[in-house]
Amino acid sequence: MILIILLLVAPLVDMQAVNKKQVRLAVSRQMQQYPASTLQDIYKNFFQDRFGPGHIVTDTARAGAYLREELKQVTRLDVPMYEASGERAAYYRVSLAAIKSGLVSYEVFFSAFIRSVTALPGVDVSDWAKEWASIEKIIRSMSLDLPIYEEDARAIEALLAQGYYAVHHSKAYNLHYQPHYRLIEKKIFEKEILPLLK
Repeated sequence: MILIILLLVAPLVDMQAVNKKQVRLAVSRQMQQYPASTLQDIYKNFFQDRFGPGHIVTDTARAGAYLREELKQVTRLDVPMYEASGERAAYYRVSLAAIKSGLVSYEVFFSAFIRSVTALPGVDVSDWAKEWASIEKIIRSMSLDLPIYEEDARAIEALLAQGYYAVHHSKAYNLHYQPHYRLIEKKIFEKEILPLLK
């Protein structure tokens, strides 16, 4: 089931044409790394590339408490420490294993995460719905044989029609990969986090 979160950002950002090659590369990357992904998980990767982490942060203190609580659940350190989101790579998913393994301090990680919330202007959901339709058409042409594809496609379309955009990872994805990460804006990541991970 797709869970929805109300749009919290209002400013518009210019929508660029979808780059078919980059979409295919981003989807191929995801399916190679996470073969149990569903369309819902691929969608999540792309909307994160547009909206960043703003949809989950409304209170800094609460976000910090939630991060510390989630860190207790991180048991695997043999995971990719970071990966680009979507086809534009405006954000990186940075694993909480980076903190747990001692590579990045909690303070540095959390500061980068919070500053990433406002790093890019917001995206209008109706514009995003049009862009997603173009992206989904490319994904469909890739013949990936994803489970429950049509069900996910209809659920996402209905979600966007109601003015919402955010989803959680699918149950299959959570079961296989137990993801624990935060989105960090590309420039912040490359300047402050990436050097610590090399």
